[in-house]
Amino acid sequence: MMPGFVPGRRLLYLGLALALAACAQPWLPPGPWWLVPLALVSVAVIDAALGWRIPPLTCERRVSKVWARGRWGEVTLTVHHPQGRALRLALFDHYPTGWEMQGLPHAASRLAAGRFLQLGYRLLPTERGDHRFGRLELRVETPLRLWARRAWVGEGDAVRVFPDFTTVLKRSLAAADRRVPQAGVLRRRRRGEGTDFHQLREYRRGDSLRAIDWKATARQQKPISREYQEERDQQIVFMLDCGRRMHALDGETSHFDHALNAMLVLAWLAQKQGDAVGLFTFAGPQRWLAPTKGRAAFDRLLAGLYDLEPGEIHPDYVQAAQALGEQVRKRSLIVLLTNVRDEDSDALPDALRLLTRHHRVMCVSLREVVLDQVLAQPATDLDSALLHCGTLEYVEARRQALLKLHGHARELMDVTPQQLPLALVNRYLDLKESGAL
Repeated sequence: MMPGFVPGRRLLYLGLALALAACAQPWLPPGPWWLVPLALVSVAVIDAALGWRIPPLTCERRVSKVWARGRWGEVTLTVHHPQGRALRLALFDHYPTGWEMQGLPHAASRLAAGRFLQLGYRLLPTERGDHRFGRLELRVETPLRLWARRAWVGEGDAVRVFPDFTTVLKRSLAAADRRVPQAGVLRRRRRGEGTDFHQLREYRRGDSLRAIDWKATARQQKPISREYQEERDQQIVFMLDCGRRMHALDGETSHFDHALNAMLVLAWLAQKQGDAVGLFTFAGPQRWLAPTKGRAAFDRLLAGLYDLEPGEIHPDYVQAAQALGEQVRKRSLIVLLTNVRDEDSDALPDALRLLTRHHRVMCVSLREVVLDQVLAQPATDLDSALLHCGTLEYVEARRQALLKLHGHARELMDVTPQQLPLALVNRYLDLKESGAL
């Protein structure tokens, strides 16, 4: 504990009173007024000396090592006063910069000897990645409360902030359930109508006549149906654009964070379906996670992208496609997440042509919500008319760029960030059910 002293409120008030008295000295009767500041300094020194004798306190911070971006979490601080007189103290925690906070600083509290003081406050992480709590700052008032003895106690804590896994998990489970239409997932195939043979079972009302196994029916002397399941053991590789365009904001969340959340939704569902999931990033921090199966694959993906941030360069789609082709040999579903602009009309088709030689490619372009909002508003004056015309020109150029991609990617989507997770899930399930993978 490294102590220091800061003036208390009482000392500041006494100093102010002394300064006013000094200004009024010409109007005061003669006398030994110099004794007043001397006495004040002596009392302040004695009070500080008594503050040095305050026994050291122990402090503890209880904080989760893992946080979710955009979700409030609790932090608990505990102070133990082992012996001596009762103390008045205030406690402040140096939480990560930029986080939103509720509940600090706490007002000074009285703590008797041998007792514990427990305080709590709430934090809202605003950015993913690695963050660190500083040491706790403790201020203990001296006996006359002229000073506060300040000390930094305890150690810092390293924490990690992930995408909001709770929300992602709920959406994933809802999306995987055929019976939840409000989740927005459209499941068109009935039970038993996948593409991989699963088992024989008794005929049930609603089964297709094509599903009846007539040889088994003859042997068992009762109707027997063939039950199929959706394809398993496929590979999905997310090809994530980490270029400067992904900094674009819709509300308080960037396109990049929307893309990460959508990836996690689909990755969770894919590992539940028995598929392997991998990650390839380009136009920024370069990371490669080979496709793996099971819950461990989802955890690995989460750990591999939680601190990922977009860079400031333009994406080179052809170079990225060549690099990914060297990494992925087995036929896979490549999910390209990017923001298509008209200047991509030459490079992106070449990249898709390279990928589609050996893989099924799903090209997903994120569209800014503000474009739809501007076009939905009527033009009421010159400025709004110019804005409307400029937006129309931009949207048309973007549409033409997307049209050039239709011959190179079978799966092409142009969606807003809010539509992205469910659009990905619906298209993935369609591909699974059709056997296209």
